[in-house]
Amino acid sequence: MRFRRKYKTPAVINHGVIPLNLVDIAFFLVMVIVALFVVEVPPKKAIMFVTLQYNVTYTIDDNSEQFDFYDYGPKDIATISFYMLVAIKVHAVIQECILDKINRYLQLSKPEQSKFNESGQLALFYLFSFIWGASILNAEEFTMNLTSFWKDYPFSRMLFQEKFFYICQIAYWLHALPELYFQEVQKEDIPRQLCYICLYITHISGAYILNLQHLGLILVVPHYLVEFIFHALRLFYFPDENMQKGFIIWALLFIMVRLLTLTVSVLTFGFGLARAESPGFSIADGNFNILPVRIGCLSAVCSTQAWMMWRFVNFQLKKWREHVKDQIPEKKPANPKKKRTKKEPGKPNFADGAAKTEDGASPRARKSKPV
Repeated sequence: MRFRRKYKTPAVINHGVIPLNLVDIAFFLVMVIVALFVVEVPPKKAIMFVTLQYNVTYTIDDNSEQFDFYDYGPKDIATISFYMLVAIKVHAVIQECILDKINRYLQLSKPEQSKFNESGQLALFYLFSFIWGASILNAEEFTMNLTSFWKDYPFSRMLFQEKFFYICQIAYWLHALPELYFQEVQKEDIPRQLCYICLYITHISGAYILNLQHLGLILVVPHYLVEFIFHALRLFYFPDENMQKGFIIWALLFIMVRLLTLTVSVLTFGFGLARAESPGFSIADGNFNILPVRIGCLSAVCSTQAWMMWRFVNFQLKKWREHVKDQIPEKKPANPKKKRTKKEPGKPNFADGAAKTEDGASPRARKSKPV
């Protein structure tokens, strides 16, 4: 009897094709939004995706100079969606043009490739965000006076660079959620990455909605610096595992930033906003200075810092145990054979019932006397 071969039907959705299709779809949607400016479409609907909304212009009476400030609202969702598509395209360009070429050169294993790609993407993003955020802090001089974090609260008016920074931050971390599947991340790494992505979205969005933009900037800029150092060191660690001295500097900076975050948060929520001139709750005015909100924000920051320190301590203890284990030499197994005992000189050796001397000659047998 002749058996027929069973052919498997090809999958309708191929896992390897989905990332390319996603990039093409994102690029197509971006081009459609840009094309809306050309065709006869109401300009407000097209501009809503690209430019920042809720612009407010103030004019000083003594001087004709005008100042543009921005508020937030539901239309920001459209702007965030557009820049999320842009982030997907930029992510793919960095992966194909830079990281994939380095991976082929280094010939890393699949788990190492996954971590290398993660560190490569995050290192570039952290460096860009740190430089951008530091320039905003320098221009606005937020760090010169700590009371600026709560003195004129609520900060319902933002400058262009400040609002655009928060829009791009939220868009980037939202785009990282689908990338967990499309970049074929290892299953054991998905919970860890999903955890810190959700933490970024929660904290940055909370600072943006609760009008705590100044506090959010002063906390996120040094944090991005420490994270950039860590991922940059990890990029150099994969080709050469002996390059571990830089992690000591990162560990010290990590602890200092955690202390800085806790100190500034306690001063702002525990003392500054509690004694503010305009306490109360008003969604229209953007004022959320009430006790439950302050306790919730301070608890979220403190619990996040404690969780990060707990993971940091466990990681350092694990590395220390591995280092100590490598330093201890392995003991050789004892020889099961017993050592031979030294023979006493002049004592005959009995073998096979016959006595033998040391030179191997058997002693002469005594003659029996006749009775």
